[in-house]
Amino acid sequence: MSEKKPRTYRDLRLTFPDRRNWTLPWVLRHRASTHGDRVYLDVPFQSAKLTYAETLDAAERIGGALLAGGCEPGDRVLIMAPNCLEYVLAWFGSMMAGLVEVPINTAYRGSFLEHQVRTVAPTAAVVDAAFVPHFLEIEAAKAIRTFYVLGEADEAIARLREAGWAAEPFTALTSAERPAQLPEVAYNDLAAILFTSGTTGLSKGVEMPHAHFYFFADECVSLCRLTDADAHMAVGPLFHGNAQFLAAYPAMIVGARFVLQQKFSASRWVDQLRESQVTVTNFIGVMMDWVYKQPRRPDDADNPLRCLYAVPLATSIAADFKERFGIEAFVENFGLTEIAMPILTPYGEERPPGAAGLLVEDYFDVRLVDPETDEEVPVGEVGELVVRAHLPYTMTTGYYNMPERTVEAQRNLWFHTGDGLRRDAEGWYYFVDRLKDALRRRGENISSFEIEQPILGHPDVVDCAAVGVPADAEAGEDELMVVVVPREGATLTAEDVWEWCEKRLPAFCVPRYVRIVDALPMTPSGKVRKAELRAAGTAGAADREGDR
Repeated sequence: MSEKKPRTYRDLRLTFPDRRNWTLPWVLRHRASTHGDRVYLDVPFQSAKLTYAETLDAAERIGGALLAGGCEPGDRVLIMAPNCLEYVLAWFGSMMAGLVEVPINTAYRGSFLEHQVRTVAPTAAVVDAAFVPHFLEIEAAKAIRTFYVLGEADEAIARLREAGWAAEPFTALTSAERPAQLPEVAYNDLAAILFTSGTTGLSKGVEMPHAHFYFFADECVSLCRLTDADAHMAVGPLFHGNAQFLAAYPAMIVGARFVLQQKFSASRWVDQLRESQVTVTNFIGVMMDWVYKQPRRPDDADNPLRCLYAVPLATSIAADFKERFGIEAFVENFGLTEIAMPILTPYGEERPPGAAGLLVEDYFDVRLVDPETDEEVPVGEVGELVVRAHLPYTMTTGYYNMPERTVEAQRNLWFHTGDGLRRDAEGWYYFVDRLKDALRRRGENISSFEIEQPILGHPDVVDCAAVGVPADAEAGEDELMVVVVPREGATLTAEDVWEWCEKRLPAFCVPRYVRIVDALPMTPSGKVRKAELRAAGTAGAADREGDR
């Protein structure tokens, strides 16, 4: 008797079938021609609304001005700013000009920022005035020729010019003449470099060709059943793909309205839905838990939201959350910046608890393999997810300026995700664990290496290991614990470690738990047994939130 073929996701129908059109410049121009007078960009906290035609006009002006200012197609444009209308226009403008957008986490400074700037060597940077001092502190910033400054720019511009850089207010870009012509942009041209967490090394810049960027967004169109009648709201930061190719770009593809909030607010979330008439939005990590814990109001369901894209879905509260807020459908996926989304959930379908979705069989091959041998594991067992795309340029082309990391990830002609999943006989995939030394906290991917190295710089620390431990919330995120070995004779406290970290790490990288031990458990080859540290949990550790 033949084995039943596992189910797959069969709903993906690409909005624009011709791959030559899979570029943001083409999509924006197309939608400006079909939906020119419709509002595209809606930024309530700035009281700003731009139509598709106005968005195109601003983006082309900016793109032309960047080229006139010395950029050439293929050059990198760094963007470091909080959520705002200008951020979106800088992103679109760079792509209209054939330049490569490089979004930078606004929490980064010091070695974190230094590494990313050095890796991409940007020609120009669009930076909020508040972050200009961070660039004055790093050597790698010398590669940048021109800064375009947002916000209260006068003092920041003066400081940059005094230090030897060309610097202008961002308005110098938006007020430029519309160019007569901009370069042709192809679907296989590099669109963006998004940094993702390292594992045993520094963060890696994911190369995203235009086709990859587009395909990711059009998958979201299918997942959420977006149409031009929708309003898609982003509450996360624009330097994340979650806001870019999972919100702003999908809305553009179908001619919908994109609503950009300044930041996520659990207490204001349902009010924002009503005020902006939002029909689709997304959550990452613990956002769902935080909204659920807000005081119930009798009008919670009085909102236009029909679809919530939650990764991961907090299964135990999902049914009540859906009823409380009057939501038509939850959707979910499994994907990475590098590979788009090979696993999607059918819209509105009940699925087994914990299931991330079904294989998008028409566009991806996937296997679950033993991470040591790359041999496929039996159905029901946990293996590392490895992926191949059917269409060229719909996955990353590699890690920018990191050829060794690229080869490591793409060994044996498959992209190795470093994530452990299992598949049931029906065809549903379940995320189980991270097989790499990376964790997810506060919506951020964090490298254990990038935590450990600054702590090892403390004069009283001789060894250190950073691991993820379960958080209080259900939605699949981690809390951060560091296990520290002090120098012999030193009196090292958890407070000392926290104080050291606060001055050297982004806030989301400061560990919640600190355990001080005499020695770390080691393998015979000299590697730290992190699984043993994780299994021990937080027993004996100082808790920053509980102790301070």
